[in-house]
Amino acid sequence: MNKAELIAQVANRAGMTRKDAEVAVTSVIDIITEKLKDGEKVQIVGFGTFEVKERAERIGRDPRTNEEIKIEASRAPAFKAGKVLKDAVNS
Repeated sequence: MNKAELIAQVANRAGMTRKDAEVAVTSVIDIITEKLKDGEKVQIVGFGTFEVKERAERIGRDPRTNEEIKIEASRAPAFKAGKVLKDAVNS
């Protein structure tokens, strides 16, 4: 499912126009993104938790040359599914 299909499903289930559903879906994504950029955790009970993981600087290898390269420290978004979501997927 892509974003356009998600918007269509939200519009259908919520009985709203596609334009309103697009605003709603885009707003949710934007808010989650903003909060993660600020270093905050976003927890949606029953669904899961979005958070930022810190990755330390490390040494890796260039697969073409097998040469060691330094991989800079970075922040990466992560999602941990909640119990209700896990149970729904496994049933």
